[in-house]
Amino acid sequence: MATAMMPLLEVLKGASEFLGKQGVESPRLNAEHLLAYVLGVKRLELYLQFDRPLGESERAPLRNLIRKRGTGIPLQHLLGTVEFCGRTFRSDARALIPRPETEQLVERALTYAPLTSILDVATGSGVIALSLAMERPDAAVTATDISPAALSLARENASLLGTDRISFQEADLLPSGDERFDLITANLPYIPSAEIPTLSREVQHDPLLALDGGADGLDLVRRLAPLAVTRLNPGGHLLLEIGMGQAEAVSGFLAGHNYRDIVALPDYQGTLRFIEAVHG
Repeated sequence: MATAMMPLLEVLKGASEFLGKQGVESPRLNAEHLLAYVLGVKRLELYLQFDRPLGESERAPLRNLIRKRGTGIPLQHLLGTVEFCGRTFRSDARALIPRPETEQLVERALTYAPLTSILDVATGSGVIALSLAMERPDAAVTATDISPAALSLARENASLLGTDRISFQEADLLPSGDERFDLITANLPYIPSAEIPTLSREVQHDPLLALDGGADGLDLVRRLAPLAVTRLNPGGHLLLEIGMGQAEAVSGFLAGHNYRDIVALPDYQGTLRFIEAVHG
């Protein structure tokens, strides 16, 4: 007997209700993204197809994805992609899922001039380095990460964007050599170790290496501050993304290591999320 068809809108409502009961934030939006992925259409196209009948061949893969999302597997891992600064990047468990606020770090970096040489430390999936490289085609861009898995994802993203301009290096913070840069960016792990078990189910799917910043979350910032100043051109900028409540401490580290014009900048929610400083 043929399996009964169901209207798209009814399927979408059922998926949304299930995700809501599982404690998923924005359940309707998540359901829309997953259904659009299964159907191979843009999410907004669903609104023109509410009466479209869906058979078991379409509902079965959706059910599988909805169940996984209900267990806390991030939406980006299920879709395999993430949007960042207007571009699509691959996203999976090899690296931290880029957060929307990190787009503001890129926006701020693009206000600096000149930008002929850029270093992105702890690049993860490469979204900061690649976004800067695409917006500043004349700049030489280097990106480092201690994780070979993260670097493999970053290289895949470079290939996806069709650029071979970035020098990727496996390194503990700074690359080898003595090259100096106009800008060093870093979104380092900044979660205090004791807080990691309390993070959301979704964040628990990020690599521990990309989250754990030590006892107070600032171990890597303390290590980077004196090193980065030796690799910045005079007048060059250091731009960091930090955690909530860390601005004063980070500013203090930098003040003790020959940085000047140290400023804490808020994200769109008003949290002091970024620190910029100039090689002094």
